[in-house]
Amino acid sequence: MTEAAPPTAAGTGAGLASSGERAGGGAPAPKKSLWREYAEAILLAVILALTVRAFIVQAFKIPSGSMIPSLLVGDHILVNKLAYGLHLPGECEWEVSFPPVTCYASDALIEFDGPQRGDIVVFRYPEDEQKDFIKRIIGVPGDTIRMENKVVHINGEPFHDAAFTQRVDPGMIDGRFTPRDNFDARTVPEDSYFVMGDNRDQSLDSRFWGYVQRRKIKGRAFLVYWSWNGRGAWTEWIRWSRIGKSIE
Repeated sequence: MTEAAPPTAAGTGAGLASSGERAGGGAPAPKKSLWREYAEAILLAVILALTVRAFIVQAFKIPSGSMIPSLLVGDHILVNKLAYGLHLPGECEWEVSFPPVTCYASDALIEFDGPQRGDIVVFRYPEDEQKDFIKRIIGVPGDTIRMENKVVHINGEPFHDAAFTQRVDPGMIDGRFTPRDNFDARTVPEDSYFVMGDNRDQSLDSRFWGYVQRRKIKGRAFLVYWSWNGRGAWTEWIRWSRIGKSIE
């Protein structure tokens, strides 16, 4: 390990200049104002925060029960935006808001493994891209999906999902009226995914509005960092047992 040598007595190794003093002598450098230092620090913090949010990790709050039991209303989660590679934002619009830019898609700069069946992902809702949705990937490109009496079939085989789903309505609805419990076989297109909520009977998902394009997926959910119940006794408002819980 190389160490920095101290300056010699002859002064050939110049030391650091003291605050407000130029290294080569002469008049002291003008001192920044306190307001300027604060402004620069705030600007740097904002730039770092936006960079992290755009490329690395983003926080979301779960507002509905479509992913029960995996995710509960009031869970605050983190989404890994590097899970499938490094992506550059696309289809961006400037707005008078924070952040000032909203991007509705992304394009791969460096591609890792793509989204896999079972991943819980956040994406732009196809019918209103101002909204972010969270669902579980059930079908990947090329898969054939059908549903018969609440049982999902993938490529002709039943999909065993009892470990992470719930069905709260014992009634069965004919597929001619709604695809909630029954729909005919459909093949997932290239660069698209078929997604469903884990709360099968109470989820608005690909059964109703179709597929999610790869470019519209923002990242994979991986951690619950806070969970707020806000009901019952005040000691139960925070779900302490869910804080730090991995999302699977």
